[in-house]
Amino acid sequence: MSLPVYNLARFDFVSIRLAVECARTGNLTEAARECHLVLPAASRRLRDLEKALGAQLFERHSRGLTPTVLGQTFMKRGMAVLQELDHLVTELADARQGVVRHLHMCACTAAITQFLPPLLAQYTDLSPEVQVELEEQVSARVVSAVREGRADLGVFVAGPDVQGLAVRDFRADELVLILPAGHRLAGRAPIAFEATLDEHWISLNAGAAVLQAQQLAALAAGRPFKLRMQVRSFDAVGHMVASGLGIAALPRGAAQPIVRAMKLQWRPLADAWAKRQLQVCVRPDADDAVRAFRDFLVTTSQNAKAGQARFE
Repeated sequence: MSLPVYNLARFDFVSIRLAVECARTGNLTEAARECHLVLPAASRRLRDLEKALGAQLFERHSRGLTPTVLGQTFMKRGMAVLQELDHLVTELADARQGVVRHLHMCACTAAITQFLPPLLAQYTDLSPEVQVELEEQVSARVVSAVREGRADLGVFVAGPDVQGLAVRDFRADELVLILPAGHRLAGRAPIAFEATLDEHWISLNAGAAVLQAQQLAALAAGRPFKLRMQVRSFDAVGHMVASGLGIAALPRGAAQPIVRAMKLQWRPLADAWAKRQLQVCVRPDADDAVRAFRDFLVTTSQNAKAGQARFE
């Protein structure tokens, strides 16, 4: 099937932005104002764009505009085009100030919360010509982003399929049980995860390494995992536990400030899977800048003092 031939001269950035704003606001007058256009000019641009496409982007009615199916597709891709243009403008501005390379990094919450901030600050001082952009994702999506070329480098909890990627160990962490003050499971000795399965649990959203580990452990024990609530952040997990809505497992380094601030209790988990390895991955064809950043993270981590955060 042959693809339609479009007049690309009609696809200027002003018209694309106008169509995106029309979809966002549902109002041509407001969209024109956002694009600094007078209304007749905005209306003409929209008609010309639809003529170039050979179909309507919007249904017109007394209350404003509603995107058609084609319009919804155009908005999605149009927003991506405008975002890429924004990235281009930003990178050009950075280049004038000495930044010669942008690196896009994806990392899991455990890495961001426990390890990455001081490392990123140090790397910025050592390599001011490199701008590192950080995106938080669950571990499985971190690996997918690197594999698909949407990220240059990823830091994640070991577990996802990393076939075809270059992987190095980053740091280790340990999951601990956090509990409301005075909970019946409170104690100092390590506790088996299976002994906690009568409780309601708070955990992170689907795809998080900690949630996957819990679900697999419950399945192996032949017991249901009573997942009561799922949230996006460690802090949110802590607030739910503090409110008595359930118990949770968090990385020890991330749990420390939460336990102290919210007056919770904690207990080690006895299960082997509670000891976790965080890793760094890049694509095999990664360039020198990406590999240099990867090597900095790995070498700095190897030189870091061993030991876990202490709880009072």
